[in-house]
Amino acid sequence: MSQRENPTISSSPAGNGPHQSGPGPTLVDRAYDYLLTMLMSVEIAPGERIAIDTIARQLGISQTPVREALSQLEAERLVFKTTNVGYRASPQMTREEVRDLYTLRQLIEPYAAARAAELMTDESIALLQAIDRDMSDVVDGDARAYSRFAEADAALHRLIATGSGNRLIADTIERLHAHLHIFRALYRTNAPNEAAAEHRRIIDALVAHDAAAAEQAVRAHLERSQQRMDAALAIA
Repeated sequence: MSQRENPTISSSPAGNGPHQSGPGPTLVDRAYDYLLTMLMSVEIAPGERIAIDTIARQLGISQTPVREALSQLEAERLVFKTTNVGYRASPQMTREEVRDLYTLRQLIEPYAAARAAELMTDESIALLQAIDRDMSDVVDGDARAYSRFAEADAALHRLIATGSGNRLIADTIERLHAHLHIFRALYRTNAPNEAAAEHRRIIDALVAHDAAAAEQAVRAHLERSQQRMDAALAIA
């Protein structure tokens, strides 16, 4: 997932990537955002080869920032590189991988939400409100808005993980790189509208410092998210 921290400026989840920008987007930012949108909307299909020269022409830039953007997406496991072939979009998650992923998330994320609710700071609450605004901006059929929603989703779950005060939990959730992969499978579904309502209940509980409500809201959200993935993969 993108490595920017501030969800209101199309930033990536980890907050420590080279693609963090200052006053305005860099060429790498442009390439990253373009490629992410193409991947999330499945205009670049799972397993499809990504032609760097074609992307560079489409954006009117050199191949160097495209390569840097692809390197970032590779770190987020959305693309992979093979010798003598170049980059391809990562395969879609299997139903077994989805099951294992949600089993792990159910074990750690509800607990993390309860602890985060107890430790919420004014700064964290401001970030939650910014995430909520980003999630409200999704427009049906707008692929860029959809990818921003997925980034905001990742930012929310990352904030909960880091807000728990448990570094092992935060590191584990970050290494999963789960959220963009999940939303790539859910494109053309009602996932953003459903997830936004679920996220709002999580955010309300966090802001209220209600540990029990935050834990339950995250547990319910993960259950519904897994159901959405099961349904999407059954059709695929």
